[in-house]
Order: sequence, then C-alpha cells, then structure tokens
Amino acid sequence: MTIRLDTRELAGRLLIIESEAGRSSDPTETPSLRVYEKLRRSLGAFAGVVAFHSLASRALALARMEDPGFSEVRVTYDGTLEGLGATAHPINFDKGTGGDPVGLAGVILIARLLGLLHIFLGETLTLSLLRVTWPGAELDDRNFENRRKA
Repeated sequence: MTIRLDTRELAGRLLIIESEAGRSSDPTETPSLRVYEKLRRSLGAFAGVVAFHSLASRALALARMEDPGFSEVRVTYDGTLEGLGATAHPINFDKGTGGDPVGLAGVILIARLLGLLHIFLGETLTLSLLRVTWPGAELDDRNFENRRKA
C-alpha cells in the first residue's frame, strides 16, 4: 500500500504548523507527537478510544514497513505512543535534513494515519476533522504555498 503524495504532503504541512506553533508552546514535545496527540484527542472524541487505537495500531504497522525504527514502538490502550526513545536504533522522529524541521519518520506515521482516515471517513470528513482540530490552519494548496513564500 503506497501513501498518496497528497497524504504525505498534508502530514508534512501539519508537522510544519506544529513546528512553528511549538516555538511558543512546550518545546519538550516534538511537532510529530503534538500532531499525533491532537489527532488522538480529536478522533477519540469523534469515534471513541477503541476506534482510534485500531487506526493508530494499523498506521503504526504500515509505518514499520517503511521504517524499521518503529519496531519497538507500540500503541497503548488509550492510543498514546510508547517506546519512541527505547529502541536500539532511536527514531529521529523530528529531524529532517537540510534545515527541514520535519523528519521523515514523523511524516511516515502521520501520513499513514491520515491515509487510513481518508479510506474510512472519506476526504471531506477527514478534512473537516482536521479543520476542527487545527482551526484557521491553511490546509489547501494555494493558501499554504502563499504562506510559505512570505
């Protein structure tokens, strides 16, 4: 199962938004974990903890196929991630290359989760959920690209 390019792009956008927001909020929590936690809370309220746990577990299984660094990570009963720093080869979750604040591992996991949401909820409901979770965020192509150039 390949990730659609726009799903990876959307994951990257959410991580960039959280990276920029993180400069003024808790700097100890990474952008990837902030995105994941916001999705967990939002989806948990929408579909329940068990439904989110199922989606997150499947997204993690798919992410493991792309990045073996996820092998020691697991989704707990309440949907939180456990074991990110406890692996033999720690996941560089939020360190991109060339000054990019977004790491590939974070993009992989979030994109897999968004891809599953897209499959089960459809594009319209998925985007609505993201807009509720990130009010005012520029998630469409035109607005985001204009903001990045400014």
